[in-house]
Amino acid sequence: MADDMNRTFMPNVDSPEELQALQLEGLRWTLRHSYENSPFYRKRLQEAGISPDDLRSLEDLVRLPFTTAEDLQEDYPFPLRAVPFDEIVRIHASSGTTGKRKVLCYTQRDLADWAHMFARCYEMAGLSQQDRVQIAVGYGLWTAGVGFQLGCEKLGAMAVPIGPGNMAMQCELLVDLQSTVFCATASMALLMGEEVQRRNLQDRLALKKVIMGAERHSESMDRRIKELLGVEHLFDIPGLTELYGPGTGLDCGRHEGIHYWADYYILEIIDPDTLEPVPPGQMGEMVVTTLRKEAAPLIRYRTRDLTRLLPQPCSCGNPLPLHDRILGRSDDMFIVRAVNIYPGQIDHVLSQIPEIGSEYQVHLERKQDGRDYMTIRVERRLGIGTEQNETIARRITRDLRGRLLVSADAEILDQGTLPRTERKSKRVFDHRK
Repeated sequence: MADDMNRTFMPNVDSPEELQALQLEGLRWTLRHSYENSPFYRKRLQEAGISPDDLRSLEDLVRLPFTTAEDLQEDYPFPLRAVPFDEIVRIHASSGTTGKRKVLCYTQRDLADWAHMFARCYEMAGLSQQDRVQIAVGYGLWTAGVGFQLGCEKLGAMAVPIGPGNMAMQCELLVDLQSTVFCATASMALLMGEEVQRRNLQDRLALKKVIMGAERHSESMDRRIKELLGVEHLFDIPGLTELYGPGTGLDCGRHEGIHYWADYYILEIIDPDTLEPVPPGQMGEMVVTTLRKEAAPLIRYRTRDLTRLLPQPCSCGNPLPLHDRILGRSDDMFIVRAVNIYPGQIDHVLSQIPEIGSEYQVHLERKQDGRDYMTIRVERRLGIGTEQNETIARRITRDLRGRLLVSADAEILDQGTLPRTERKSKRVFDHRK
């Protein structure tokens, strides 16, 4: 590892061979732990004719069966559990493809590992105990806010936990506390930049860095945020609730790709159609296998995220491998303001409203302000008058907000307005592409 690289939270490995040896040890532990303690995995591995003793090298990983989001749903509410309940100290959840969320369990060691990984992210971004980190991502069941705070406290920097929105308070604390780092989604960072510009506060800020996660963002959006906030660096932080949460990698100050924490999980890239591995540099679906996770270990978990491994080492000298930014999804999920949404979730909400019919459309737009907007177009049922349009629209907006935690506008149409087809109806129209 490069001599100038801070190693407080980095693994003690200096070569790919040392990293592979560490991965093999962790993979053996995960396979045995899962086989002996998780009824789900024991059944799945037995069906595949595999026992922990069959694992001889990292090349044997491809013999193991995949785990999917559907598996987590079917095993709701405590999927993949591999420890007794009295060892589970926390749960987090993310959206699911049906009415049920994906709930993941954590032990004390899981949380300690997550905090360590996140502190590593801050360390790689060049933060120190002198930094003041304003956290503007969501708290609660989501992994975002508490993950950013855990890592900040582990590093020893000052955490300023505000959460998203509340622009007046954000601006007040940026100025009064002289926050040096701002953590947010890209949309929130852009909104913050515009608010700082509107209030003419840039010269009063001490901001140097922005760490953004949870949604894709373009290079032009990055440039705009840097311009508005006057920061030196924007860092991209990936995250997946099933894999602890945000903090499982970061692009360093060279911004040549995302270093991922290969001492905590193995990353494969596969063709989502053939399920075969693809070579470095080729885009495919991310598949992750954890090496230390106790409560809910992952064995070849198909994330549905699309990216590619970057074969060249980073010029920073860190031996940890690189993957590209998350480029999209291999299924029909779409993201609005950092929230993962499936059409089935919208269908579930709309089906509870008796005044509307079964046909609907979702329209996604990115307007000139750089933010995403979602509009739901639905039809009134026969016999329901136009005088109820406003009431119906308010309920749709309220129910979707309550279920998806994202805002949407609603347009109420006459019965028969939306097109019909004998084939599968197209529900989502993404005008942002």
